[in-house]
Amino acid sequence: MSTATEARTVPATSQLATFWLDGDLYGVEVEHVQEVLRSQSITRVPLAPPAVAGLINLRGQVVTAIELRERLGRPARPEAEQPVVIVVRLHGEAVSLLVDSIADVVDVDVRDFEAPPDTLDGAARELIRGAYKLSGQLLLALDVNRAVGT
Repeated sequence: MSTATEARTVPATSQLATFWLDGDLYGVEVEHVQEVLRSQSITRVPLAPPAVAGLINLRGQVVTAIELRERLGRPARPEAEQPVVIVVRLHGEAVSLLVDSIADVVDVDVRDFEAPPDTLDGAARELIRGAYKLSGQLLLALDVNRAVGT
């Protein structure tokens, strides 16, 4: 197979499921997303790391809930606000990500992918693969594997 043929078979676009977290727009590859749920009952786990919000019972399956605000070094969610749950599947296992609100599934052009912004620091810089410039908005691409600690 020639290099020119290989280049044509690489998709020029990718789909990201997007969500809001502390006023910023983030996205994860749509192929990782199993489902999106409204607020779920979370059972706290004693002595768990701060980013582990607890466990969710997902139709009989126990799923770890990761608080993305904590993982990204953002301020805690106001107590009056209920998180939205994005269930992702990695390596055959379901894990839930707690976010502020869900947005759209967007098509992004892989040629528009850029390095993480210099303004990111600390934990956030380690968990962001890069960014896409959308019309009037920066979309931060979350590295799901790192975000859940795999």
